[in-house]
Amino acid sequence: MAEHVPVLLDRILELFEPVLAKPGAVLVDATLGLGGHSDALLSAHPELTLVGLDRDPAALERSADRLRHHGDRVHLVHAVYDELPGALAGLGMSTVDGLLFDLGVSSMQLDRDERGFSYARDAPLDMRMDPTTGPTAADVLNTYPPGELVRILREYGEERFAQRIVKSVVAARESEPFERSGRLVELLYAAVPAASRRTGGHPAKRTFQALRIEVNGELEVLRRAMPAALGALAMGGRIVVESYQSLEDRLVKQALAAKAKSRTPEGLPVELPGHGPELRLLTRGAEQANEAEIEANPRASSVRLRAAERIGEAAQ
Repeated sequence: MAEHVPVLLDRILELFEPVLAKPGAVLVDATLGLGGHSDALLSAHPELTLVGLDRDPAALERSADRLRHHGDRVHLVHAVYDELPGALAGLGMSTVDGLLFDLGVSSMQLDRDERGFSYARDAPLDMRMDPTTGPTAADVLNTYPPGELVRILREYGEERFAQRIVKSVVAARESEPFERSGRLVELLYAAVPAASRRTGGHPAKRTFQALRIEVNGELEVLRRAMPAALGALAMGGRIVVESYQSLEDRLVKQALAAKAKSRTPEGLPVELPGHGPELRLLTRGAEQANEAEIEANPRASSVRLRAAERIGEAAQ
């Protein structure tokens, strides 16, 4: 496996520096993955305590090895990131100084053929981030009604040819259920018009994204996770979120923007006590990787980073 390179690591270290340098600081890495960001942050802040969450048992196992040299400053929890309040309560914590989300599929999941995330290699159609539970991508393809498949491809993959693709999928699954990615990729090459293939990237990209989001409930989890995470952020604490597709980035943008607005009714001449903004945005829009970072780490090409700092109490 190629060496894992954390995306926008220097920028993340810079954003967290003011709040994690203090004694007793606590950071939640809500999407631990292979632990690259966490390892760097723990090394930069010798008194930092880390709570690392991941739904993938294999990722937790790999990260435990990587982070072992940081000793008892590391607490790893098998959980999806919308379960953050319960994970903190289990450790006797209620608020934290830093929250990091690195959304989407991890490098390890993409690189392991048996996980079925990549359309570049023939593999079982699994795509579960936690392979111990839930339906697979094959289950979705083989059992969902046509209308539901069309909705998923349109909403989660932003696929223009969803109707054509689903018609082909339904016809194909009647003769033989889908089991492997190679057969699906062949179908997508045939279903997506040649003109679109020349200009729109790999014809499987959008369908594979849509299936992965559906299998893992990614958008629903993120909708629940953002308010839960922000509710756990201490005064002066910071949240940093890396997204890799527009649907996730839109949810993050909306969640942060809503908390960065005053809650004083319009027209009043002064800010009502306790009605000021809860957050201060630390980025102007979404920050992207520069050419040098993308050249060193191609997976940074689609990243969108947003960050905010808690400056006010949450609404009661």
